[in-house]
Amino acid sequence: MTVIAVIGGGISGLALAYRLRARGKDAVVLEGENRLGGNIQTRQRDGLVTEAGPNSFLDREPATRELAKGLGIEELIRAADPAAKARYLYTRGQLRAVPASPPAFLKSDLLPLGARLRVVAELFTGRAPEGVDESLGAFGRRHLGTRATSVLLDAVQTGIYAGDMEALSVGATFPQLTKLEREHRSLILGAIRSQGAQRKALAAGSGGSQKLRGALSTFEGGMQTLVEGLTRALGPAARTGAKVEGLQPSQDGWRVSVREHGRQAELLASKVVLATPAYVTAGLVRPLDERLAALVEGIAYAPIAVVHLGYAQGSTPAPDGFGFLVPGLEKRRLLGAIHASTVFPFRAEDGKVLYTCMIGGAKRPELVGLDEEALVTLAREELKELAGVTASPVFTEVFRWTRGIPQYNVGHLERVAAIDSALARLPGLHLAGNAYKGVGINDCIRNALALGDALAS
Repeated sequence: MTVIAVIGGGISGLALAYRLRARGKDAVVLEGENRLGGNIQTRQRDGLVTEAGPNSFLDREPATRELAKGLGIEELIRAADPAAKARYLYTRGQLRAVPASPPAFLKSDLLPLGARLRVVAELFTGRAPEGVDESLGAFGRRHLGTRATSVLLDAVQTGIYAGDMEALSVGATFPQLTKLEREHRSLILGAIRSQGAQRKALAAGSGGSQKLRGALSTFEGGMQTLVEGLTRALGPAARTGAKVEGLQPSQDGWRVSVREHGRQAELLASKVVLATPAYVTAGLVRPLDERLAALVEGIAYAPIAVVHLGYAQGSTPAPDGFGFLVPGLEKRRLLGAIHASTVFPFRAEDGKVLYTCMIGGAKRPELVGLDEEALVTLAREELKELAGVTASPVFTEVFRWTRGIPQYNVGHLERVAAIDSALARLPGLHLAGNAYKGVGINDCIRNALALGDALAS
């Protein structure tokens, strides 16, 4: 018995099974739903390409490029239009451009003068005490001051986690910041030194793949192209409509109870990987280890609603730049919007304009419960007030994720360490997915391929 059962057919489960099979292991994916890809879903309708979940990825992760190359879709990677580099924040009653350099920041009106000078004073900030899991908000105020934290840092986390910066753990959500502090004391000094080291590495020819440009990217046809590539590669090894109902350790591995298309069956596996959302994983491991189940179940999720609004050519000006984010300080109902047709022009035919609006998050979860018509109305009202969009859309589409984005709250790193310790008592059982060690597409792929290599060895 050598089969490895990967439970869950999202990007983590698919990438893991692909890696295992590439390493000569017999791996199967068991997905309870009738489709693969999890929250990666691309739709094409009325000349518009929309995404239900992740819109894009930063093309800076070697593992993602490696996977795309192995699937034969590397040439389908499409970088964002260079004209869409500008980013905006809605603050103090209007959209303001995010400066592209430190000198531009000092001259900008993104923050009041006093707040800008406080950011410069970050050069003299000290390190946090050892062993303290600080909230993102507390870390930001210590380094950048109150205003910069509530405007800049909150906007950044909103675009990734849609969370509450007073609850999020800085070490779990932005480990690069704690690394800069630990190694350089000042974030500004650390950033300057890191950029210098990168320039030297590039000059010496050791900067890695020349294809890794760090550009915001997607695939031709949308993010679903990645799922389709993995689906083709896995073939019948990826089984949909296969709901796992129980796990039982056996002498040679694991017995997996599966209801597949209404029929009950049992699969014998040497190893099992649960690549399911934390709340699903908790239910599967509870009969095995109540403490492990409680640890996993304690990972919260922020609900999110995605509202796409499409406009006919000429009915509203094409927006400039990538889009905008709205800090919680502004107390608006919109988390932000992506100028989807500006960032990736191929997503909108015939000069149409496409906005992708995000609503809800950890601070306004009740908004995700609104019906579709109310969510569309909300998005239109907010776009009108924040960005001046007065036209009526000719296209609307709504996706709701009641458990959308895992929240790496204070204590998350300790929680993950405890989960790893508990798993050590259940040989052959492993966890994967965005609930533990990175929420992004790149994180999921990197961690899945690394786990695949470890299991294959």
